[in-house]
Amino acid sequence: MSAVQAAVEFQRVEKAYGDVRALDRLDFAVAEGRFFVLFGPSAVGKTTTLRTIAGLVRPDRGSVRIFGADVSQAPIRGRGVAMVFQSFALYPHLTVAQNLAYPLREARVAAAEIAQRVRETASMLKLEHRLERKPSTLSGGEQQRVALGRALIGRPRILLLDEPLTNLDAKLRHDMRAELKRLHRRFGMTVVYATPDELEALSMGEEIAVLRGGRVVQQGTPDDLYEHPANAYVAAKIGSPHMNLVEVKVRDDAASLDSAFGVLPAPPTRERLHPGDVLLLGVRPADLRPAEAGRPGAPTRVQQVEPLGDVTVVSVASGDHAIRILLPEARASVLRPGDALPIEIEPARLHLFRRHDGSAISRRS
Repeated sequence: MSAVQAAVEFQRVEKAYGDVRALDRLDFAVAEGRFFVLFGPSAVGKTTTLRTIAGLVRPDRGSVRIFGADVSQAPIRGRGVAMVFQSFALYPHLTVAQNLAYPLREARVAAAEIAQRVRETASMLKLEHRLERKPSTLSGGEQQRVALGRALIGRPRILLLDEPLTNLDAKLRHDMRAELKRLHRRFGMTVVYATPDELEALSMGEEIAVLRGGRVVQQGTPDDLYEHPANAYVAAKIGSPHMNLVEVKVRDDAASLDSAFGVLPAPPTRERLHPGDVLLLGVRPADLRPAEAGRPGAPTRVQQVEPLGDVTVVSVASGDHAIRILLPEARASVLRPGDALPIEIEPARLHLFRRHDGSAISRRS
């Protein structure tokens, strides 16, 4: 990350709580000004990572750097970091104005400047008409905006967001995603955002780190992760619907694969495939299509049809093995469970993974 300064950098950071290893030689770097997402299911180390950046957790080993300075064992104050928690953590006995002003009062900012910043922040977040209200009288979206305002009012260089939209309904989550992106563009600050939600990760993150077991298993742009998953774990987490994964066996010609869906051509790979090897074949639902009339296709039957507005997820099966295909609503509307639906599979869009560890076999472009 030589061209742009790293706002945050973790180097082989470890943190354990008894026998539980929360962070396991964690390595990643966040460029200054980036909207960076930590993505993964519960208990992979997302919150611990954020708390370590904030100084609420001190690592057992490794180094944490903020704008080049090692803060691994440094106090919380002076890091230029603000954090928004999943629970909002508002003070229930204080008004919205008092909640917003609290960090500035703690920093002993002059009263006139506090009043000005509270007005500016409330206006930016459309909270001017709520300044004298208590948090318990606000909607979930308003409480979230107050929590954001309290974090932003101190003008931090780094904003940490720990699953901040989890407690909101679907409409509010959509609105707040747009609001957070707008605020990021306006302030140009570095944002580190933790979420288990794939849609949030892909729609908001300029760069995403996929976590598993306290480590980053792949870091890159949404397109990088979608087009070139480093392993089957990432392939199964990124993309909606998720990638289909099917066990296959390399045939004697090393150029084709035996599968539950018949013989398939092997994708072009950078390394030679060995006859008899059992691998995992991955194919995205959007990369499958019904075979044109008169053209051969893998024989399948429709198992389930799930309309999603302008597109439909169709589950098709061959014997006991099922995969999903994504079709335009108009094409899928005539399909019924039990219908025969031969499908075409484009070799260039296939992915191969080693069965023993899930690592990707590099494709030739």
